[in-house]
Amino acid sequence: MSGIGLAIFLLLGGMAFWLLFFLLGFAVPFWISLGIFDKIRPKRIFEEEK
Repeated sequence: MSGIGLAIFLLLGGMAFWLLFFLLGFAVPFWISLGIFDKIRPKRIFEEEK
């Protein structure tokens, strides 16, 4: 029975590790770069295209 508990613990720990790895490696830099590009891009709220 302790083998099943150890397997579940390692499975959940591995899933948490890979989720954090994905977030720190892809999602957070993507989110930061979107915020930077949004601040850099000029806003055209009042201009109308003809």
